[in-house]
Amino acid sequence: MTTLADLEFDNRFTASLAADPATANRPRQAPDVAFSRVHPTPTSGPEVIAVSDEVAELLGLDQAQLASEAFRDMVSGNLVLHGMDPHAMRYGGHQFGNWAGQLGDGRAIILGELLTPDGSRQTLQLKGAGRTPYSRSADGLAVLRSSIREFLCSEAMHHLGVPTTRALSLALTGDQVMRDMLYDGHPALEPGAVVLRVAPTFIRFGNFELPASLGEADRLRELTDFTIREYFPDLVGDDGPIDAETVIAFYRRVVESTADMIVHWQRVGFVHGVMNTDNLSILGLTIDYGPYGWLEDYDPDWTPNTTDRHGRRYRFGNQPGIGQWNLAQLGNALFPLVGDAEPLQDAIDGYVDRFKAGYGDMVRSKLGLKTWDVERDEPFTIELFDLLRAAETDMTVFFRRLADVPLRSDDSTGVDRVTGLDEAFYAPELVDDELRVRWGRWLEDYAARAAGEGLDDESRRAQMNRVNPIYVMRNWLAQEAIDASTAGDHWGVTALLDVMRDPYTERPGLEHFASKRPDWARTRVGCSMLSCSS
Repeated sequence: MTTLADLEFDNRFTASLAADPATANRPRQAPDVAFSRVHPTPTSGPEVIAVSDEVAELLGLDQAQLASEAFRDMVSGNLVLHGMDPHAMRYGGHQFGNWAGQLGDGRAIILGELLTPDGSRQTLQLKGAGRTPYSRSADGLAVLRSSIREFLCSEAMHHLGVPTTRALSLALTGDQVMRDMLYDGHPALEPGAVVLRVAPTFIRFGNFELPASLGEADRLRELTDFTIREYFPDLVGDDGPIDAETVIAFYRRVVESTADMIVHWQRVGFVHGVMNTDNLSILGLTIDYGPYGWLEDYDPDWTPNTTDRHGRRYRFGNQPGIGQWNLAQLGNALFPLVGDAEPLQDAIDGYVDRFKAGYGDMVRSKLGLKTWDVERDEPFTIELFDLLRAAETDMTVFFRRLADVPLRSDDSTGVDRVTGLDEAFYAPELVDDELRVRWGRWLEDYAARAAGEGLDDESRRAQMNRVNPIYVMRNWLAQEAIDASTAGDHWGVTALLDVMRDPYTERPGLEHFASKRPDWARTRVGCSMLSCSS
């Protein structure tokens, strides 16, 4: 049996990049550095609520270690292990399309880079661990409701097959935190909490943007060289030079992984809610689960973020375009290392083709088809999503029910098949005759497409159910867990975590977790809209 003291850390980020020489933990500008060393704020009464066993296994932690007081203290900010090097990263970013200057880890503190049993390195980061030099006017803390959402969604996204940062643990701090949830002048004390997040790195687009914007050429070069050698080593071989061509190849990789990630978001109905450039991972991982949400009824104009309610910049249907816009800002930041805009432009021009190809393949798989031809199938796809929007239709339920609709029918109009989709409609009685006729025609076309590929109902259903989840981290399910935990019962968190471990397999007794949004959640704060403090 080992203890946490046996864990081995190899902190290459802090060993390789420029450290802030100042040690004062107060909000300030920190020029010409990559990070500032800072320790977590101690908590008064830590209590571990939940642990992801899968992440624990990834890190090489056994059950004895997870049950120890040392683990409780480490994941709540009260214990810094030997070999850790706590710090907050410095970065900038474009927020809602506007340059915001220095931002940095305002309420996240990286503990260190852990060497795992498989020989890889995973960065451990506490979110809600207290003030850092980048906290500006904030306290650097997090509350229970936002921490539950981050913990559960990180793990749910992983099991859905979406690239994401992970979450090891969720812990109460025993402290109260003041928050004005809707920024409407009604602050209240809430239970404080901390999430321990895990990823190979938490480097973001904004890490490159800030030194580039300030003319910190040495810092930009150091960060780029470090990132390529550590996370894209195949681009340089055995300590080969990093020249302009290497930087362009690195940029292409980021373009591709970002496009692929957003295709996954669109597949499962995930809305990030705050796609600022400081919230985009250099590895194409979903990062920073703040005011995110899941489509209940299919609405490409929906955003969960109260701050975004007017412009709707980060709405579901706009995520692909925002991904490209953010990548353009990264390209601008890398330009000083390349000196030629044309190859960078060529790289980002490839985003559209990459996304379109991935999106078409994604829709094909959601429909259980074998082939996809843009010219033939794009109008077919446009009509489908127009129909989903025409009546309030639950996207997740729809695709599971579509898998059950038989391809053969005695009704040549296809209208009879529509009744098999009624479960997906929030108000089936409002799906009038005209809409049912449109649905019937679409279903006839769909049946013809599937039959033309020699698909039978059983094989088609199996294919569709592999990519169309039955369980997703619906906003109202998270809110139920939050309500219970706030009242002192954390069963809802562990139950949801367990359900989301296998989101594609329908299991008896879990019907509640596959249900459409209930009426009480339609307009409730935390279900329909959230703020950046949510």
